[in-house]
Amino acid sequence: VVGTDSHTTMVNGLGVLGWGAGGIEAEAAMLGQAVTMLIPDVVGFELHGTLPEGATATDLVLSVVEILRRQGVVGKFVEFYGDGLDHLSLADKATIANMAPEYGATCGFFPVDQETLNYLRLTGRPEEDIALVEAYTRRQGLFREPGAVPANYSETVHLDLGNIVASIAGPKRPQDRIALTEAQQVINDAATELRGNSERRAGKITLDGETMEFPDLGVAIAAITSCTNTSNPGVIMAAGLLARNARQRGLTVKPWVKTSLAPGSKVVTDYLSDAGLLDDLEHIGFSVVGYGCTTCIGNSGPLPAPVSEAIRDQDLIACAVLSGNRNFEGRVHAEVRMNFLASPPL
Repeated sequence: VVGTDSHTTMVNGLGVLGWGAGGIEAEAAMLGQAVTMLIPDVVGFELHGTLPEGATATDLVLSVVEILRRQGVVGKFVEFYGDGLDHLSLADKATIANMAPEYGATCGFFPVDQETLNYLRLTGRPEEDIALVEAYTRRQGLFREPGAVPANYSETVHLDLGNIVASIAGPKRPQDRIALTEAQQVINDAATELRGNSERRAGKITLDGETMEFPDLGVAIAAITSCTNTSNPGVIMAAGLLARNARQRGLTVKPWVKTSLAPGSKVVTDYLSDAGLLDDLEHIGFSVVGYGCTTCIGNSGPLPAPVSEAIRDQDLIACAVLSGNRNFEGRVHAEVRMNFLASPPL
């Protein structure tokens, strides 16, 4: 598949080779012009073991981005293999495949296996179509069997899934992963570097008739955003359950935080609603604002006027936390200088 969206690469999680191309190149392909390319190097990425309890596909993909950016895979294909694939859902694989542009590869490919067939069955494909997919991929040598001998890759990388920990990435590059346990110190150091000193400030704001302080390094935007994570039921349901627990304990979001939920599709809204979790998310401020690209590409809309004024007048460093895939400086919001990628529950 050649698509005009840079995250066309998500389809590689389904065992379909695909990547994003420029609009002119894609249009030429539609009109019958061949897409030409040099045969790329293929990097084999071995995944071993299982994710520990509490670790999510987002934590995994942030580690993958960190590793592959260090490895250098620009212009290369990455193919994932190893026994770790036996313990990843198709949605988890799609999450990893989605962020190929962030780790620099042309694509991050997962071969067709039994989990792919399970997904086709789960999503209502006819049995004869599923049988055809299996027969074709087996005949072509494209079907992954557990314990299969790895291909002869140009180079290989290895990762033990058991070492994955809760993580965020930022404040301005997806590859700058931070273990959650180290986040406070790393963020403080980044703020000191950004401002040139370790001074921390606060600005007085008035919201709904109540005066309060908006702190330096305060979270101004918290967004469960589309694309990478919001088509992954595991992390979305985790966010909903966390919202339910927060509501039951009387926890609320700070009034200056602009919250939003942009599902990957209406299917997500439906299963959150059916599970009774959409109401819990809405109760703590995460209401559905639309579908598709929102906060990640700067479509969060304006911050509350008092917050914007405090940021400008006091030169405060505001933060955004989003479950998208890009956090480049100035991309999320012009007034938010530090942006962190995280899983929907985080």
